[in-house]
Amino acid sequence: MKRVINPYNCSGCTACLSICRHNAITMRPDGLGFLYPEVDASRCVECGLCDQVCTFHEEYDVSSNLAEPLAYAARHVSDDEVMKSRSGAVFAALSDEVLARGGVVYGAGYEGHFRVVHKRAVTREERDEMRGSKYVQSDLRGIFPLVLHDLQSDTDVLFSGTPCQTSGLRSFLGKKWANSPHLLLVDVVCHGVPSPYIWRDYLALMEHREGVRFNQISFRDKLHFGWTSHRESFESDSCFVSTDTFKRLFYSHILLRYSCYVCPFKNFRRPSDITIGDYWGWERTDENINKDDKGCSLVLVNSLKGETRFNEIKHKLICISAKLENCTQKPLLYPFKENRRRKAFEREYLRWGLRFVIFRYANNSWIYRKIRHLFKLH
Repeated sequence: MKRVINPYNCSGCTACLSICRHNAITMRPDGLGFLYPEVDASRCVECGLCDQVCTFHEEYDVSSNLAEPLAYAARHVSDDEVMKSRSGAVFAALSDEVLARGGVVYGAGYEGHFRVVHKRAVTREERDEMRGSKYVQSDLRGIFPLVLHDLQSDTDVLFSGTPCQTSGLRSFLGKKWANSPHLLLVDVVCHGVPSPYIWRDYLALMEHREGVRFNQISFRDKLHFGWTSHRESFESDSCFVSTDTFKRLFYSHILLRYSCYVCPFKNFRRPSDITIGDYWGWERTDENINKDDKGCSLVLVNSLKGETRFNEIKHKLICISAKLENCTQKPLLYPFKENRRRKAFEREYLRWGLRFVIFRYANNSWIYRKIRHLFKLH
């Protein structure tokens, strides 16, 4: 592996860490908490496996894909399932089927106090932690070898993650296990992954402000504000708080991983069997499927395996075929442009802390808007 990692060329998927047979690679966080591989030269034998397994480039494997994905607007027949999920509860339907077979589900959950990590679930209760959007890059360390072990044991596996994570897993597994009928890869329509440290400090700031320790959080609270809203909420036994500060930082594209600005997976050539996400523009496919604003999923079926597995759960869904041209949305088409102040944001966060960068980059008061306007004029 190259000793100096270009941050624009690494998604942090951990494929290189997982494939190294000499334990020469560790994942180290940068100033915002994004993990990058670090090589121990005393252990490295220059075998080249870590370079070979990297798929963060335009030649990632789509050899099992259909000529064109099959697109659907979909929503669970159970309103209760829909309200427990971020969109239309397609992930719940897919994972319920895998769990019913005695399989396992991998997805983003929490470790400790709402630190976002990938986890392994064998029950619906464990799986439920994986529901809902999490606007933080998850920690995948140790997960890929677990998936391989499950597949070698003939266990059904559903792995869900961002496209770079599913592509990294495919490459680590190799064609034999990546094409196994026991594996279902599901990627999400990804806007870009925000900083783990900004999220950690933001949660601590909210708890300090309220004088409580939260026991429930939602990055996008559909229950209180509806599907189309984007407000984060925090709950304890004694209070409920909602803000949109983290959202404003997120949509400014200033706290994303550098690789997100050059992501090669922003197209309809998905490195997974099924793609799911919010279906923005559902009205172009069916004007009734989401009239109540409870949520609607976009589903792209990318492979024959994906088509088979999706057909097995269609009876649980309100499912309507869609045209690809009616499914286009920015996170599917191209990476978002790097905020010109991204590097300054990181420097100032490291020097002055979260309160400073929130005031400077996410303050929405009329006074600060006026100050920014005057600076722009100057």
